[in-house]
Amino acid sequence: MPSLRGASRAVIGVLAMQGAFAEHLRALEACGVKTRVVRSASDLAGLDGIVLPGGESTTMTMLMDRVGLSGPLRAAIAGGLPTLATCAGMIVLAREVSDGMAEQRGLGLLDIAVRRNGYGRQVDSFEADIDVAGLDGKAFHAVFIRSPLVESTGDVEVMATHEGHAVAVRQGNIIALCFHPELTKDLRLHREFVRMATA
Repeated sequence: MPSLRGASRAVIGVLAMQGAFAEHLRALEACGVKTRVVRSASDLAGLDGIVLPGGESTTMTMLMDRVGLSGPLRAAIAGGLPTLATCAGMIVLAREVSDGMAEQRGLGLLDIAVRRNGYGRQVDSFEADIDVAGLDGKAFHAVFIRSPLVESTGDVEVMATHEGHAVAVRQGNIIALCFHPELTKDLRLHREFVRMATA
């Protein structure tokens, strides 16, 4: 598939405090964009988009707070920075989180309520073919690992469901997924995000 228009000039950051960020870097580079590891507020400068990867949401938020990244990141996303959030990244953005740690504070930018590890522990990981709105009609093979369960949605577009629950949503400049597209060879969701970031 040819490179996306404007992709070669784009710079997409990947939050790299903890978690599965290396796989996102590889997927984005395969889409033809330049990437940047984001570990401090200064790393946000000049980005065309950012990915919040899977991992451990409590650890991510704690580390972001420690280095002074939470406030600037929240401001950047609230200001329109295109954002792809997967698994723990979805939890970090959610307005409401249940089964989290008592001190856990997210960015509260995404109008959904999620239950942390709602699909179960690591041993309960599973894969499923899901239909995602905006893709080419072919099902996306989704990998769910300790995924959040979306318990309710507000003012968001539901892009995909699994067994009656939203697993992919879009709200303005944010695309959030319960699953891990970076763990497959299917680049369609990363390409959709790059298209949004370079529009």
